[in-house]
Amino acid sequence: MFTRWILSLILNAVALLAVSMLFESFHLESFGTALLASFILSILNVIVKPILVILTLPITILSLGLFLFVINAITLMLTQGIIGSSFVIDGFGTAVIAAIVISILNLLLNQLVKDTIRS
Repeated sequence: MFTRWILSLILNAVALLAVSMLFESFHLESFGTALLASFILSILNVIVKPILVILTLPITILSLGLFLFVINAITLMLTQGIIGSSFVIDGFGTAVIAAIVISILNLLLNQLVKDTIRS
């Protein structure tokens, strides 16, 4: 279980770096910063995200779950605020788009690693 969490942190850091290469308004200084951001994001996803999901449940249901991307963007912005100048997101719109791309990349990377481990 611990190794799965470490692998998840590394894959999330890779996804964060990929997004920083795709968007000029999403900046990460280094892979170490991406790992730190991934770690903080995982903590926020355990503590803050469930609270936000419960508080916004009606709008999440009405939007058929699409509001979860906004919640993911909020956790990204909180992570950026905690880390400081080595992780910068220029605007909430960028955070929402980045949250969508990160979700897709994490899905693809996790599937690729799962298939590689099975082989």
